[in-house]
Amino acid sequence: MKEITEILNAYSQAKLEGKKAALATVVKVEGSSYRQPGARMLVIEDGFLTGAISGGCLEGDALRKALLSIHQQQNKLIIYNTNNDDDLELGLQLGCNGVVHILFEYIDDNIQNNPIHLLQQLQAERKPAIIATLFSLKKQAKQSGTVLFYRENTEPVYHDSIALQLITDAKQVLSKKLTIVKEIEENTETEALIEYISPPVSLVIVGAGNDVQPLVKMVEIIGWEITIAEGRATHATKKRFPEAKNIQVGKPETVLENINIDSQTYFVLITHNYKYDLAMLKLLLQTNCNYIGILGPKTKLNRMFDDLYNEGIKITEEQLNRIYGPIGLDIGAETSEEIALSIMAEIKAVISGKTGTSLKYKTGKIHTTAPYAES
Repeated sequence: MKEITEILNAYSQAKLEGKKAALATVVKVEGSSYRQPGARMLVIEDGFLTGAISGGCLEGDALRKALLSIHQQQNKLIIYNTNNDDDLELGLQLGCNGVVHILFEYIDDNIQNNPIHLLQQLQAERKPAIIATLFSLKKQAKQSGTVLFYRENTEPVYHDSIALQLITDAKQVLSKKLTIVKEIEENTETEALIEYISPPVSLVIVGAGNDVQPLVKMVEIIGWEITIAEGRATHATKKRFPEAKNIQVGKPETVLENINIDSQTYFVLITHNYKYDLAMLKLLLQTNCNYIGILGPKTKLNRMFDDLYNEGIKITEEQLNRIYGPIGLDIGAETSEEIALSIMAEIKAVISGKTGTSLKYKTGKIHTTAPYAES
């Protein structure tokens, strides 16, 4: 979601400056690729790039293709084949042993539901949504591009009437939370990237000490939304944490009243105030947040469990599975910055359903490619 937000911001600036743009989207991958379907890059006519569609090997040639799309005001599908000697002669040297299909869309402000407008719908509220993009592998065929925005219990926003044929698929993708690529029309070789997009991660950091600052800076880089919650007004300030979207000061019960907890909300307890952390943990156990990280040794955590038990609170297996203490991956972290890296890596692993082990020992593919769904 961070990449999309940056693209939308870059386009708004380009529009103010009267500059034209094209959107490049990875719509299909066969084999291996650095970026997966849904990766996007905005190209401004002056050559300014926002986002990425590869590890840097495609961007140079993609810039030329995007500028051609802007000049001709047409959508274009370009296929990069790492096994194709012609691509190697171009100097692309992809080195991923895969075929990457990239759709270039000219952004026309005169079209009401153009790709940028459809992407903007994602910012309306913190709920999962679907973006569908149509493309054809047949030469000289129409490239419809980004045609549909769909969110549960809302009217779909679409650019082309063919998008309405994708509503059933969009509902299934939304339910399964899994992006797919699907053939739509066999005779025109038209396919659709039906992409599941979750809202940005909301990280609530309970604590505002100096050791929180490196964590906030790292989290801001990867685009998570940050909330600082503290009992000390002297520490929880915008001056100390300019990257934070939200700062809440008060007792745990007061703080939580002002925080919306959804499936993408994660909590980290690092106040160094045992009573505050304990009170916050007691309240969080009653919520459905997927991650409650607690800084400190195992003895502190066990003491918290004992104190809760003495209050008549028995922690269930389900609740215990959501508690991570001591917090972080075991990478030998010592400094505040290293501990911040350990915490952030563990949360990312939990989000992705991974264990955080070294890729050296992974036997399968590094990235999960969007499956190809049969019609």
